[in-house]
Amino acid sequence: MKDRTTAYAESVVNRTIDRHVGKTEVLCCKRHLNDLERQGTGGFPYAWDAKKSLSMIDFAENLVLAEGENPGPFHCVGYQDFIFGSWQGWVHKGTGYRRFHTSYVQVARQNGKSVDNSVPAMYYGNFAGYNYPQIYCTAIKELQARIVLREVEKFIKSDRELEGTKASPGLFTIQDYKSQILCNITNGVIKALGRDTESIDGFRPFFGSVDEYHKHKTNQMYKLMVDGAKNMAEYLISVITTAGFDLNSPCKELYDYCKEILYGAVTDETQFVYIAEMDEGDDIWDEDNWEKANPLWTPQRLDNLRADAVKAKNMGGQELVNFETKSLNMWVEASDTQYLDIEKWGKCGTDCTLEDMRDRECYLGLDLSEGGDLTSAVLEFPLMIDGRKKYYIHSHSFMPAARLEEHERSDTAPYRQWAIDKLLTLTETNGGLITDYKYILAYYRELIAKYELKLLGIAYDPHNASAFLNDLQEFGVDLIDIYQSPKSLSDPTKDFKLEVDALNVIYDKSNKLLTWSMVNAKTVTNAYGDMMVDKAKRRDRIDPVDAVIDAHKMALMAKPAPQVDISNYLKDGKLKNWWGLS
Repeated sequence: MKDRTTAYAESVVNRTIDRHVGKTEVLCCKRHLNDLERQGTGGFPYAWDAKKSLSMIDFAENLVLAEGENPGPFHCVGYQDFIFGSWQGWVHKGTGYRRFHTSYVQVARQNGKSVDNSVPAMYYGNFAGYNYPQIYCTAIKELQARIVLREVEKFIKSDRELEGTKASPGLFTIQDYKSQILCNITNGVIKALGRDTESIDGFRPFFGSVDEYHKHKTNQMYKLMVDGAKNMAEYLISVITTAGFDLNSPCKELYDYCKEILYGAVTDETQFVYIAEMDEGDDIWDEDNWEKANPLWTPQRLDNLRADAVKAKNMGGQELVNFETKSLNMWVEASDTQYLDIEKWGKCGTDCTLEDMRDRECYLGLDLSEGGDLTSAVLEFPLMIDGRKKYYIHSHSFMPAARLEEHERSDTAPYRQWAIDKLLTLTETNGGLITDYKYILAYYRELIAKYELKLLGIAYDPHNASAFLNDLQEFGVDLIDIYQSPKSLSDPTKDFKLEVDALNVIYDKSNKLLTWSMVNAKTVTNAYGDMMVDKAKRRDRIDPVDAVIDAHKMALMAKPAPQVDISNYLKDGKLKNWWGLS
């Protein structure tokens, strides 16, 4: 018999669940199922303990929900099985400590967020076998932080064993005047903490909940939690939130990071993710789609959402924005600026490598950074496969070795691992401090010779190219300079997006650096409708995307040449993408 966490994950992935689910939730659950398959493999030091996965679920279902007309036992619904079970069931196979240190859960309003953080606050406070645990319920203001604490109090007061009596102390002692609850089994404390709370000595959170993170202007409270636990063998910092209005908030940044994990752009084995949201392009007035963002689905919720939708549709404006953001869990403007449909980009990933492009025609696009930033280059190969024109993209990047640690910190990107995976070359010339353009060109001369490539042209940004223009001319091919402006880049930017949508782009699915940059890429449009890619934040590198657009522009400008269909040339399975499609 399947454990409850895995059973829920399978029901979501297989679409046998009794509500509509979105693609993001499917990816969350697919990650769990994929990790079950990864057990025992190199580089994955975690194991699934089905028995432990039930510990918090069983505890929760011994609690009593006292609020409302008919108090009764708390019952975990499927998505709570998935969250609580994942927190507890994944452990390090060497130490037995819990795998996840941080957790991000995003659901629509009124889906039990405060309750979902009050249960672990109680469990980790008194029943996890850890002595003197510090449990914190945090928010911008202490008054807001007390919301989760109030949920804990409700559970305690509804159970005589938990609350006790004057004659017989219970398992918890509520000290409302201190905004805290004592855990009498472990000598621990559950405390409300806001930015306006006085500083606390010896801050070491065994569990911390961050409430309404979308309202936080800075990541101060979140970092206070995480940094305070740095020397602890196991801990959990839990963000359970709804989407917000501020697209430059730390919550949106964390949301984007978690989506990158789900799409495989970055790897973070200790970050748990559960996001229930509608899919891009979903009709917001279709009631079936509402279920995707509301995992705690009931007939009453449907009635309430219908009432909200009527106001939103008739009034528009802020009422509409509020409906989209709070009731449907949408970062309203996020999908408007994302360059590519990342799911379709994922479907373009294949097992094809540069070896498969041996002796083929190609174009080279160069995005040349200043100083010691990331520099990227792309070879684009126009192909004919099964009678359709496609484009194979080979991307590689460069960074001065001495700037590696600096950029790992500023960009929060795993450049070191990408260098190990041969997606990034760390250059040592010029003391490893500044970009060596001559080294990069020498790299491509060798690559072209090694694979007998037929280079037809080079596209480059003239801003940083004047110093080595003579070196470019030595390739003996057409050169075009491409200015980084919407007017210059609009056609190739729009066309490449259309080709991705049509699944006519091919790339090596192991290139996580390229996918990371595609996830980072947003779009800006001028008054004439011209489009180019940009990034939302300084740390969001999109250099590989810029190089792709440069190469694609030259490919579009080139005169059409007879194309040889290479369908039979590619080895069996080479075009099979990471979604299992072809």
